[in-house]
Amino acid sequence: MHTIIFATNNANKVNEIRSQLGDSFNIIPLKEAGIDIDIPEPHDTLEANATEKSGTIFRLTGQPCFSEDTGLEIEAINNEPGVRSARYAGEGKDSNDNIDLVLKNMSGITNRKARFRTVISLQLNGREHLFEGICTGKILTARDGEKGFGYDPIFVPDGADTSFARMTTNEKNLYSHRAKAVKQLIDFLKTV
Repeated sequence: MHTIIFATNNANKVNEIRSQLGDSFNIIPLKEAGIDIDIPEPHDTLEANATEKSGTIFRLTGQPCFSEDTGLEIEAINNEPGVRSARYAGEGKDSNDNIDLVLKNMSGITNRKARFRTVISLQLNGREHLFEGICTGKILTARDGEKGFGYDPIFVPDGADTSFARMTTNEKNLYSHRAKAVKQLIDFLKTV
């Protein structure tokens, strides 16, 4: 079994990705790898932030590692919150505050089109490999559901009739931006 460090301590993201990988790979988050740092995300693109995180961990450990950065892009508000999704309502990274701000900024707007976009940066054998997953959908006018995390209670993916926050992990993975990027990562890892 191959061990790969996942440059995050977000347990929800770790669980989503582990549910896809099965027994082929041992994914360990930063805490389990004994790494206690908060890697800044100072860049204005998801790609650059993902590269920053994976590159930092690779320089520290020399071990195979990957990171991801995800943004919610809402068409009617200039693709906000985008790269600032986790900090949309402030540096506290409070999901409820972020959702409240999105709902406030979307008040009275009929165009509810949005998409989640995930970029994964894999550092392997001294080279970086990027993978992208996109999930299109719409923003609800109020929260719906208790599962998931982040903006899940206000996002319904195209082809579904309920929010991510009402889906099991397996149901969410049928649509998820992160699941699509992870599938590309898995397919790539199987070839090396």
